[in-house]
Amino acid sequence: MPEGPQATLTLRKATVKDIEQETPDAATYSFSVEDGRDVADFSPGRFNMLYIYGVGEVPISVASSRWDRFLMHTIRSVGRVTNQMAKLRRGDHVGIRGPFGVGWPLKEAHGKEMVIIAGGLGLAPLRPAIMEALHDHAKFKGIKVLYGAKTPQDLLYRYEFGRWAEMGGLELLVTVDKGDPSWKGHTGVVTSLLNKVDILSEEVVAFICGPEVMMKYAVQELLKRRVLQDNIYVSIERQMQCGSGTCGHCQLGPVFVCKDGPVFGYPRVKMFFARGEV
Repeated sequence: MPEGPQATLTLRKATVKDIEQETPDAATYSFSVEDGRDVADFSPGRFNMLYIYGVGEVPISVASSRWDRFLMHTIRSVGRVTNQMAKLRRGDHVGIRGPFGVGWPLKEAHGKEMVIIAGGLGLAPLRPAIMEALHDHAKFKGIKVLYGAKTPQDLLYRYEFGRWAEMGGLELLVTVDKGDPSWKGHTGVVTSLLNKVDILSEEVVAFICGPEVMMKYAVQELLKRRVLQDNIYVSIERQMQCGSGTCGHCQLGPVFVCKDGPVFGYPRVKMFFARGEV
């Protein structure tokens, strides 16, 4: 896929090749793109604009890595466009523009311990970063993934957890806010998992994605553990419409989430972090 201004304007047809139902209201769609480049040349954490013909388009984080066969997006049904996407079947078509935005700075974590904290659907934009780290785990002092969801039924990619563990170099901890009789894992908010791991404090680089209130408390817990704020990165994905900073809907103080983010170093957005519209 092209980058820069051409990516903003070019709408490519993509065909649904596979659908994995993740949760009752979210599924992962694998797409084959018409130009033959099924996995875009993007850094983990970026997003595409997905278009349903005659309905509209929405920004969706890329969930695939360069080791996946197809371009993948995990989509939750929460509005007019995504509700229509939930009706997609294999062989159906959508339009795709992108990729857009600033992704996770993986090179900043080389030689350090990577701590990934994800809540709910926030694991989707972090999955490519996890896959990158797993394939190059020797470049990190450690990789810890702390993941939480409301219930066991709301956990993404459960079918991949075993494969991640087999690849080595990763410590994965999972929790749910409320378990059921079949749940044998940890129960509690995702930040409580920080009490179950030893982290290297000043040698940690943290990537956080999820509901903003969760990210706020995750940052607070990391700072209590003497993680440097310059080593904390958050993904903010709200009110994006055009993908290029043109419409202004996603402006957050002096920055545009779609163009300057969605991944930001925490110091850059901490003054606006837990606010509504600015």
